[in-house]
Amino acid sequence: MNAPARQVARQILKGKTAVDFEQVIMGRRSIRGYKTDPVPKDVIREVVQLATRAPSSMNTQPWHLHVVTGAALDAIRQGNTEKNLAGVKPSREIREHGRYEGEHRKRQIAIAAQLFESMGIDWGDKVRRQDWVMRGFRQFDAPVSIVVCCDKDLENNDIAIFDCGAVVNGLVNAAWSKGLGAVINGQGIMQSPVVREHAGIPDDQFIVTCVAMGYPEDSFDANAVVSTRRPVDQVVNFVGFED
Repeated sequence: MNAPARQVARQILKGKTAVDFEQVIMGRRSIRGYKTDPVPKDVIREVVQLATRAPSSMNTQPWHLHVVTGAALDAIRQGNTEKNLAGVKPSREIREHGRYEGEHRKRQIAIAAQLFESMGIDWGDKVRRQDWVMRGFRQFDAPVSIVVCCDKDLENNDIAIFDCGAVVNGLVNAAWSKGLGAVINGQGIMQSPVVREHAGIPDDQFIVTCVAMGYPEDSFDANAVVSTRRPVDQVVNFVGFED
């Protein structure tokens, strides 16, 4: 561990960074409307440097991050849009989970209701609902998309996918700490051949998901939406603790 890393570690152990960390975790929200301002490469590099401190099984670090902007990202947006409007079947490179049911479905509907209410979209307004869906295929018109990939020889390794989830969590939180917004965007890679072509994904990697990123547009109402979380007592089971 180098000297700066040791200093940070000491500060964490002393609790000196706890407030900043809490502000990021509690303040972060998914951003679905972005300014057109480009994000400097150096800022993205800082975000990635922080995110890739994420833990992984036995430090295997199975992730690869392809940061796409400009004409390449425009080509992905166009290809995704055209194929989805043409009814082309989605072709993600990870296993599909199918439709959510039960409590998971209720939470999915709840956040959709929050977003639609914020944007003034009525449930019966099929045109505006379709437009909202297409925003996802367009990477929410963000200036940057980070395509998260994994080594193909780990394709059937669920632990590796779990590890990629850790780095994705790192990306959205690190972005927020740098004044950027982000949203994990599974819609953006639904037409994986399009993404693979224009992002230059090598054959020895498979696509897991992508993260749209950029400077939040304050006037975009959905950006103010804060999704709810279950109370701690509904999530955790304490064993062996004294009351």
